[in-house]
Amino acid sequence: MILRVIAYGDPSLRRESVDIDENYPNLPKLLEDMYETMYESNGVGLAAPQIGLSINLFVIDTTKFEKYDKGVKKAFINPIIVEKKGKKWTYEEGCLSLPKIREDVDREEKVLINYLDENFTEHEEWFDSINARVILHENDHLHGILFIDHLSSLKRRVIKNKLDDILNGTVKVDYPMKFYRKTAKSF
Repeated sequence: MILRVIAYGDPSLRRESVDIDENYPNLPKLLEDMYETMYESNGVGLAAPQIGLSINLFVIDTTKFEKYDKGVKKAFINPIIVEKKGKKWTYEEGCLSLPKIREDVDREEKVLINYLDENFTEHEEWFDSINARVILHENDHLHGILFIDHLSSLKRRVIKNKLDDILNGTVKVDYPMKFYRKTAKSF
C-alpha cells in the first residue's frame, strides 16, 4: 500500500524517534509499504518519520546509482552512526518531504553504522559514496533533522518561497502527500 508522505512543516518531522523491537506490530507489512511508497515517489530512501511514525527505521535502495557505486537495498532498524570519516563532498540532495527543492549538501564520504535488519539481526558495516550519503540523510530524519538544516542561512533564504509553497500546500507532487495545514513561517 502506498502511504502518504508527510510534508515539510509537520511537527512530526522534527521529533526524535524511538527504538522498536521485534514485536512492533505488522513490521513486515510496514517495510513492504515503505518500499512501495519510496518507489512510487521515485525516492532512494524513506524514513519512518516521513510517513508519520516516530520510530527508528528507514529503508534505502540505491541500486539506481550503480553506475557510480554498488547499490544497496536494505532496511535499517534502530541505527546508530558509529563513525563518519573521509573528506566531505558535495552532492545535490532532495527529499520526498521537501518536494521541488534540491540543494548541494556536504557530507562525509564514509559511515560506519550499527543497525538491525528486518529479521532483527545486528550488523555493523561501513558504507561509502552515495550509499553513505543516503544513509546519513535518512538517519538525520530519525533525529528531526532535514537536509535543509545543513544549508547556510543565505541558501535557506533563497529557497524560502519554495518552503512557503510546501507550507501552504500549493506545491504539486505526483505522489500522495500529507500537507500540514497551519499558517506558519518557513523560518
